[in-house]
Amino acid sequence: MIPKELLLSYNAQYKTYKKGEIIFSENQTAHNYFQISNGAIKMNNYNEDGKEFIQGIFYKEQSFGEPPLFIDVKYPANAEAISDSEVIVISKEQLFNLLQENPEIHLKITQSLAKRLYYKAIIASEISSQEPAHRVLRFFDYLKNDVYKIKGDFTFKIEYTRQQIADILGLRVETVIRVIKLLEKKGDLKILKRKVYR
Repeated sequence: MIPKELLLSYNAQYKTYKKGEIIFSENQTAHNYFQISNGAIKMNNYNEDGKEFIQGIFYKEQSFGEPPLFIDVKYPANAEAISDSEVIVISKEQLFNLLQENPEIHLKITQSLAKRLYYKAIIASEISSQEPAHRVLRFFDYLKNDVYKIKGDFTFKIEYTRQQIADILGLRVETVIRVIKLLEKKGDLKILKRKVYR
């Protein structure tokens, strides 16, 4: 999202995280901007029963956890590496200097945050009112069309596990497995070597 060279010129550092390592925890104060160089990071919460709810999963060249930096609030979720990951970290102060001196980057950050707000609104609406098959398909279409902008039938590989899809959409994993099979029968999805394509 922000060119690596630009981040490094403002004293950003590379940090490595092992799979399962916590990068920051819910209710911690936000001090840094994080951008993934390699790997994958999830943001999640747990309810009183210990059930996980995944707020989002972020991959190479995506940033995560930045909204609290701009409004001086604590993190609303945890960030955890779901694979060995390398992350570029820059302090809030240096990030703000970078944005003030590079307005085109500031606009990109704003667009990215707006996309995430749009996604959250869609997911909230889907979870509250739609059937599981509709939720799953709508989620896949959002990723394909709005996040990755991939065209063509069955060209987009879903990188999420069945469990992660369930945790994001508020479904049981058994429901997600059943729905994916149903959507394949209807011709909405393809499954090749256990990977789902939309």
